[in-house]
Amino acid sequence: MFGPHVLDLDWTAEAARIEEWIRRTVSERFRRRGVVVAMSGGIDSSLCAALAARALGPERVLGLFLPERDSSSDSLRLATALAERLGVPHVVEEIAPVLEAAGCYARQDEAIREVFPEYGPGWKCKLTLPPLLDSDRLNVTHLTVEAPDGRRDTRRPSAKAYLQLVAATNYKQRTRKMTEYYHADRLNYAVVDTPNRLEFDQGFFVKLGDGAADIKPIAHLYKTQVYALAARVGVIEEILRRPPTTDTFSLPQTQEEFYFALPYDKMDLCLYAATHGVAAADVGRALDLTDEQVERVFRDVRAKRRAADYLRCPPLTVEPIVAE
Repeated sequence: MFGPHVLDLDWTAEAARIEEWIRRTVSERFRRRGVVVAMSGGIDSSLCAALAARALGPERVLGLFLPERDSSSDSLRLATALAERLGVPHVVEEIAPVLEAAGCYARQDEAIREVFPEYGPGWKCKLTLPPLLDSDRLNVTHLTVEAPDGRRDTRRPSAKAYLQLVAATNYKQRTRKMTEYYHADRLNYAVVDTPNRLEFDQGFFVKLGDGAADIKPIAHLYKTQVYALAARVGVIEEILRRPPTTDTFSLPQTQEEFYFALPYDKMDLCLYAATHGVAAADVGRALDLTDEQVERVFRDVRAKRRAADYLRCPPLTVEPIVAE
């Protein structure tokens, strides 16, 4: 019978398998001395850092903390606590000055003011999607702002404003990746990317930003599996209890409201079912959803997969250039 048990693994064996793959790939294939992991205080980067430290030794892992103007203070605090628990050397690189110079914040604010002309200093914002289960809906994002006095308003941005806002915030991920590769180059290290299967499959990453790296050691794991494995390899309890967030906008924002529109545990099982041909009725019984609701999720999964093909696609050439 279909249910959460389909995501169960032999956690000890899985940790050992990933660690051996990290050792072999970094040392033998890439001939690099260690790895750089951008640590956000979230569950995915925390698991990657813990597995890398176990695989290579903590002295061969550099933890990078890359806060900017809109980052949560919890991110730096939790990343620091985990790095100290793991014994991983770590460096803080404040990227706000680079983003300021590149025009990230100015372009972001310009896009928001097209929707909310009064938006200015002291205001906060986030992007959200409407609920997925209640009715068929387009993936139309809404912009929420909060005034300094706490008043909130939500409106649908124009396509132009939305695309500019996303393009501006993507500077953050690409600037972080540029900084990761600086440290990787100076140390002769490889760069670790931290998406789980849900994010990688559904395109929850920035092309040539947090999607760029040398190894992706947990891209085959569902988010539920990430939490379960992290609990067994030394990730601290507060990170294990922390809800998945984007940490991109100034207002607190979960991954559910920004992109997936379902809690990750339900989304994991729906993604598994869509991948393995499980009937909607079986999924509905396991998750207490109607067949129609499950079919809505399946359609959303297929749509996001199509959109993510561009994000996952490497640069293309007319013909093969390097002989195998």
